[in-house]
Amino acid sequence: MRSGKSAFAEQLAMQSGRPVLFVATAQALDDEMGARIAAHQAARPAGWRTVEAPLDVGTAVAGAAGDEQVAILDCITLLVMNCLVELAGARDLDVVSTAALQKRVDQELAGVLDVVRERRLALIVVSNEVGMGVIPVVPSARHYGDVLGRANQRLAGVAAAVYLMVAGIPVDVRRLGPPPR
Repeated sequence: MRSGKSAFAEQLAMQSGRPVLFVATAQALDDEMGARIAAHQAARPAGWRTVEAPLDVGTAVAGAAGDEQVAILDCITLLVMNCLVELAGARDLDVVSTAALQKRVDQELAGVLDVVRERRLALIVVSNEVGMGVIPVVPSARHYGDVLGRANQRLAGVAAAVYLMVAGIPVDVRRLGPPPR
């Protein structure tokens, strides 16, 4: 939070000079989150189209067919949480297995990647790296972190560039690590 991930993604999209579709996965479930969403919306360039897609992101992007050539997906972190909440329904989040959550998130990612390939969109994805923090005590939080980590790995595996935001500074991860296989 507040690492500059979204701002950096928006900067990359603006630098492309191409029409942009902003795909938002956040939901205003309380006043504070509503205020965060409103601030993000106000900061976006007026010419960008926004699609609100807390789930079924691929379908939402496919349905938003336009002349956009760049899509920002902000963010995978919330998309995975939305999948967890969907699977739990009215029950406790801990009833959702890692396997069930992984399967649901894999469906989401496949849908997104399929439509990006079909429409030949440049995709900029925003996500958090939660694997560098404290190991949670609650099973659902551990499942969430495991699945989000795998989602980030899957997306990084097909990405042309991967950046880690540290104190508002983008760090080019590929330049730091071994060459891709």
